[in-house]
Amino acid sequence: MAPSRATTLLILGASGDLTSRLLLPGIATLLREEPSRRVQVVGADLRALAPADWHDRVRTALGVGGAQGAAAKQVLATTRYVAADATDPAALRALLESIECERLVIYFALPPHVTALVCGTLEQVGVPDDTILAIEKPFGDSLESAKRLNALVTRIVPEERVFRIDHFLGLHTVLNLIGLRFANRLLEPTWDRDSIEKVEILYDETVTLEGRAGYYDRNGALRDMIQSHLLQVMAFLAIEPIASVGERDLRDAVSQVLRAASVVDPLRHSRRARYTAGSVEGREVPDYVAEEGVDPALGTETLAEVQIEIANQRWAGVPFILRSGKSLAGVRKRAIVHWKEPAHVPTGLSGRGSPDRFVIDFKPDGFELHLTTNGKGDPFRLEQTVLRGELGGGALLPYGEVLASILDGDPRLAVHGDAAEECWRIVEPVLEAWRADAVPMHEYPAGSRGPRGWRSN
Repeated sequence: MAPSRATTLLILGASGDLTSRLLLPGIATLLREEPSRRVQVVGADLRALAPADWHDRVRTALGVGGAQGAAAKQVLATTRYVAADATDPAALRALLESIECERLVIYFALPPHVTALVCGTLEQVGVPDDTILAIEKPFGDSLESAKRLNALVTRIVPEERVFRIDHFLGLHTVLNLIGLRFANRLLEPTWDRDSIEKVEILYDETVTLEGRAGYYDRNGALRDMIQSHLLQVMAFLAIEPIASVGERDLRDAVSQVLRAASVVDPLRHSRRARYTAGSVEGREVPDYVAEEGVDPALGTETLAEVQIEIANQRWAGVPFILRSGKSLAGVRKRAIVHWKEPAHVPTGLSGRGSPDRFVIDFKPDGFELHLTTNGKGDPFRLEQTVLRGELGGGALLPYGEVLASILDGDPRLAVHGDAAEECWRIVEPVLEAWRADAVPMHEYPAGSRGPRGWRSN
């Protein structure tokens, strides 16, 4: 149910692409589904924008998201844009004092180093009671910076009012993972090291830089996707049984997994690559290092893979392989659970092929169960039969689900402070090895499935 309290969403960095492409359409889908919500949107950034330009952006986003009627009219009637330097105490104080609301949400659509500067200013000027801070990933750019930022934001507001955003984990995606894992008698008893050979979590994209070189070239695939999104997905797949889907049970279980996780040998258990010129879905793509805004000296990877070990009783010895990359042959957003071969197959049956596996697809949410069965026409020859099913999805865009949780003050899907730090701890040995060039940089043509010899399921 939508809350009765009116909320002002103050977007810092509002002139950027994230606001127009994701945040405003997310608000629109939320208002479409829940028109009784009372939301005022205030944008702020260094860049000057005419009031008409800002209203056009908001109006366009509302149309894209399907918001209409009184809710859309109310947003358009009250929205405004302020050109201000949020790192300047006087300017930030004036901005906050100009907002009258029952609850304030400050959304940081800013790079990590700017977010830290603004939070330092917020600590000086203070915030209204019940203010919520919503911070985009990456949360810091290292373990040490994440620790400093955690200490800083929790001096401004309590931890339960800090929302570290992971839009990849929408409510429906998380509940689908938990439902599959714990509500199925067939799956739950096999979800451990005795039955599972390995787990892969893949996020392959066909998109290139899409004008984001300023951000991506300083982060790369490991920081952009694995350090944040995929480690969180891994944690939800690997959690111990929970008593409820409440905020405390969920977040504690995720943190427990991450504390046990590590890349044991970064030299052997990590790989990186960068795309060269090629063709993706009919469009020509240049070498990554020739893309506008790219600095070749940074040595940024566009495809990353790490092997994680979770050192506990359930998962000891089971590799979790996390991979993400851009400019690949096709889109694959999935987790693949590979079961072990059976201890014995009756003599006389042949042709088993690949081991049984369970595939969980993300966006659209669905699953495939690959089971060994007797072959068609020859019952003595084994083959794979695939059972497919759809999983429930939400009516909202991913950022609509994120914003709904924030506006409701429900932190269960936000990344907890210690979990954000653990994610950096896990990847920092890999980043150190890559900076030292101890792990070679492979290459792959844009539009391929990756470098020759890399695993591909």
